[in-house]
Amino acid sequence: MNVNEAAVAIALQEIQNECSTLNSPNVWKSCFGLIDLTTLNAIDTIAKVKKLTENVNNFQTKFSDFPNVAAICVYPALVKTVRETLTLPNVQIAAVGAGFPASQTFLKIKCDECRAAVEQGATEIDIVISLGTFLSGDYATVADEIKQIKIACGNAHLKVILETGALSLQQIADASFIAMEAGADFIKTSTGKMEPAATPEAAWIMVSCIKEFYEKTGKKIGFKPAGGIVTTDDAVLYYAIVKKILGDEWLTPALFRLGASRLSNNLLSSANGNTINYF
Repeated sequence: MNVNEAAVAIALQEIQNECSTLNSPNVWKSCFGLIDLTTLNAIDTIAKVKKLTENVNNFQTKFSDFPNVAAICVYPALVKTVRETLTLPNVQIAAVGAGFPASQTFLKIKCDECRAAVEQGATEIDIVISLGTFLSGDYATVADEIKQIKIACGNAHLKVILETGALSLQQIADASFIAMEAGADFIKTSTGKMEPAATPEAAWIMVSCIKEFYEKTGKKIGFKPAGGIVTTDDAVLYYAIVKKILGDEWLTPALFRLGASRLSNNLLSSANGNTINYF
């Protein structure tokens, strides 16, 4: 894909103009069901992650008109805690891996870490591309690492983070195709550990690449914006981008996720008309 930045800006303005028609409780609830509920802090404890998971277990007894979150996303060392606490088979267990967030370690360690996370119970693995290698122009090595990590993940779904804040729009497109061709099940914007994180421009490029890849191969790749997605309006905008470019069939947890730690309470508050701090 050859990126035309002016065309991206025009397309996004059109989508933003249409967001008012989507800003409704039904869409907010749909967005809630797409959340990867995430805690990735150095101070995360077993007790904190257990409490978060118990809140997910009990969520629909308190909010029966909402879908539950799509996944709980934690560091590899805390996957076992989620697995032992989670009682809901439809909520996925996601772990970051492969030297997250910098990806600056040996390939063997990346593969071993992902393999161990799956053995502990992770059903999804979120990794970062070797960003320094990509920026050096060694695309073949970037692709080979993804392929080997994909093998290490076994049956777990692999989400590949591009860290779009470090890339130009054209580089985002190039990295999207590298990741998809190497076996990514999802492509994801950001780690949330650098600024800027997710942006509508990056999302538009990535989703357009997914559409082009699908038209060429027939393979559906998922999309996950993450990092800085906090408000209800943020969620609706990314929902609108996916809906406009890929259509309603992509608006499911199987193909679209929202990586967030604070969004869940804001969506609950918007839908209920008062401040809710459940998570």
